[in-house]
Amino acid sequence: MQGYQIALIVLGAVLLLAAVLVVRGIWENRSPQLTRCEVRCKGLPAAFEGFTVAHISDLHNARFGKDQARLLSLIGHPDLIAVTGDLIDKRRPGMAHALSFAAGAAAVAPVYYAAGNHEAKSKEYPALCAELARRGVHILSDEAVPFVRGGAQITLAGLADARFVSQRREQFPALTQKKLARMLKERDGFCLLLAHRPELFSVYAAAGADLSLCGHAHGGQFRIPLLGGLIAPDQGLFPKYCAGIYRDGAAQMVVSRGLGNSSVPIRLNNRPEVVLITLRRAAEE
Repeated sequence: MQGYQIALIVLGAVLLLAAVLVVRGIWENRSPQLTRCEVRCKGLPAAFEGFTVAHISDLHNARFGKDQARLLSLIGHPDLIAVTGDLIDKRRPGMAHALSFAAGAAAVAPVYYAAGNHEAKSKEYPALCAELARRGVHILSDEAVPFVRGGAQITLAGLADARFVSQRREQFPALTQKKLARMLKERDGFCLLLAHRPELFSVYAAAGADLSLCGHAHGGQFRIPLLGGLIAPDQGLFPKYCAGIYRDGAAQMVVSRGLGNSSVPIRLNNRPEVVLITLRRAAEE
């Protein structure tokens, strides 16, 4: 076999592989899945044993079926729906799909929302807040509120992304620490925090957040078997926090791989996800 024939075979194999990856990526990006997990929490009131939270992040105004039917069918009927930012996308104006999701979700369970970095850079954010409120969504912008169940309560807190205050990443930890100190100064009991950025987990833990829900990392965009996510915003290559459950002492964090895409338009081996979290009481020592 001559050299040019070998070259053609190699080129054909490369093009075939590329085509397979593109087709797989297109299918993955349109096929959200439900990820279930249990989190055992110290200090969780007995009334919250078995409490379910549907965690939604990084929709980026993507559409999953008419009126978000596929997305809403995955959510089911949880006790709470937590949205941790980037409902819309700064690069693509429009909020119709985000609002369609919000309306459908609010008809299922209480919805609480904390804004991400894309909202911080979008001129549509004020209008988005007004429309979300009209649909019954609770907007947590650097505030903590009680959430009551069966005569007991937990603290539900929500952080607006640090980019609302500064564009300098090196300032984000101190800014977040200051906001949380104010928000959680008088918190009562177990604290569930909605925050966009997982890379600030140590700040959330030090401030007293028992369980933090985050997104932003898009699952590492391209997930490599045995290695995990390849790259994430503000974490770079092989990010420490991109999907699943993490621990820092007694504090825990659940990171969603998210639903939509933004600057990188495709994900591989990394289907969009809704995370359904069941809270369990941990044995007290």
